[in-house]
Amino acid sequence: MTQPRSQDAHRDAADVLHRVFGFDEFRPHQAQIIGELIDGQDVFVLMPTGGGKSLCYQVPAILRRGTAIVVSPLISLMKDQVDALVANGVAAACYNSSMDGDTARRTLAQLHAGELDLLYVSPERVLADGFMSRLDEIDIALFAIDEAHCVSQWGHDFRPEYAALHELRERFPGVPMAALTATADAQTRGDILSVLGLQAASVHVTGFDRPNIRYTIAEKHRPFDQLTRFLATRREEAGIVYALSRRKVEAVAERLCAEGVRAAAYHAGLDAATRAGVQDQFLRDEIHVVVATVAFGMGIDKPNVRFVVHYDMPRHIEGYYQETGRAGRDGLPAEAFMLYGAQDIVTARGLIENGTNADQVRIESHKLNAMVALAESLGCRRRVLLGYFGERLESDCGNCDTCLDPPERFDATDESRKALSCVYRVGQRFGMKHVIDVLRGADSERIRALGHDRLSTYGIGADRSAIEWTSIFRQLIHHGLVQQDIANYSVLRLTAAARPVLRGEQVLELARPRQGGNRPATRARRGVLVEEADQSLFEALRQLRKQLADAEGKPPYIVFGDASLAQMAREKPTDSSSFLDIGGVGQHKLDKYGKEFLALIRTFRDVEAGGAASA
Repeated sequence: MTQPRSQDAHRDAADVLHRVFGFDEFRPHQAQIIGELIDGQDVFVLMPTGGGKSLCYQVPAILRRGTAIVVSPLISLMKDQVDALVANGVAAACYNSSMDGDTARRTLAQLHAGELDLLYVSPERVLADGFMSRLDEIDIALFAIDEAHCVSQWGHDFRPEYAALHELRERFPGVPMAALTATADAQTRGDILSVLGLQAASVHVTGFDRPNIRYTIAEKHRPFDQLTRFLATRREEAGIVYALSRRKVEAVAERLCAEGVRAAAYHAGLDAATRAGVQDQFLRDEIHVVVATVAFGMGIDKPNVRFVVHYDMPRHIEGYYQETGRAGRDGLPAEAFMLYGAQDIVTARGLIENGTNADQVRIESHKLNAMVALAESLGCRRRVLLGYFGERLESDCGNCDTCLDPPERFDATDESRKALSCVYRVGQRFGMKHVIDVLRGADSERIRALGHDRLSTYGIGADRSAIEWTSIFRQLIHHGLVQQDIANYSVLRLTAAARPVLRGEQVLELARPRQGGNRPATRARRGVLVEEADQSLFEALRQLRKQLADAEGKPPYIVFGDASLAQMAREKPTDSSSFLDIGGVGQHKLDKYGKEFLALIRTFRDVEAGGAASA
């Protein structure tokens, strides 16, 4: 590990990229970020999940003198990244509370001997007095603060221990620091720079778009049925299903298993051994679906997650973006499917408004309103999502439900007047379900006791289903004509904006609800990993990968990712030189796995050639 001259930095970095990591060219911004870190500059990097953030500090760590100290929030994330680096022949290790005494001592001995390129540690461990003293005694190549949004109190995942990391800048002013995150709005970005003392850092905001992810959002109508329909054509793919409560996580996982899906539950209420077992089975492709609270996923570096489902609506776009970003990290086609309902919104508002910090309540309410706006948007989802982060999309994305299957719109003026009139006639003292029951002429003891069966609006909406009226009310709320009084049992109240509609002075156009709740999922799926002619070889390569990984006790993707296997299936390399041209194949992996994979590919090519000759 020698310090390269500045003019040689890009050439050396490109060599490491190809020789160690098996890639031929940098992604946008990577080369500049890497060059700045090699030259000793501080950098702030906002890059989407799967965009190549890790390489931005891993390549300089290999080239600069000393050991790079990477601060990472979760032990599982450290382990995954270290395993991937070691598989590429990089001297990397982690140092955390899960290690036994002998392993911890060996790791520290490697650190002091200068044998490590990278050491991953938790924020609590790096700030301990004993560890800081150790850092005083070694050459430090750089500091990398991963998941840097945890620094900001205005971020969606604030962690007090992260805020104390400013001590690194004060204690080691000459060591370059990289702060990296996949999700941070403008306020959070400014807070990160301020807290970490990176005011002079070079700032790289590469964009938030993940074009390989298809976004689909649907209103809840029998959500488990919607989920099973979505999973029906994805039985062999890896995915995560997020739910907001532990009880719901366990119930959904149990029902999926009963339906024959290889699924398991994961939440903070399970013991550590159970959680670790679920995560390990998921990484090794032994279970396909993990049903989890948001406690799961941040520490997962599994690149071939093909879908993420939100069974409940998240409370903010930052969380939704980060969680959906766990799909398709390999750049191959992936899907994000979210279900949302009125009760999700009511529950979230209630939790927020019970807060005691007025500023926090204001900010979280704003974030929830933005999330609801995304869920109820009639236009391109990606435009709304990117617009929240201040990024403009010049044209519709063509890869979300509203682009692929635009909602039918209709003149809803009469329906809106009926709905608004009914809210008024019941005295603006009842919730949505009761108002819909009155509109549809429900014959219930409660309606009769209240005398609501004698109202002029009783039964005037009997021609529409409860699902249709729910959609209309949600849109009226979104348009600001009706509000839910969260502090008073979510009763519906009219706003001043409702008057022109009630008086017949304003025409209102709304979207028809999707009765199936998930029409886009039944459409032809866009972007296959390999063509049908190459599918058999791809599956055989996956089986070989699994055998090798099992023998080494590693997750399959550590051997090769799906993107590498797909390229092998398409290009069918038969010698070392062409095998090195496959993305993700470096010299170390060629030496270790090349013989087995090349033999399998040659066998398939011989079979194909024989079949063509006999034809």
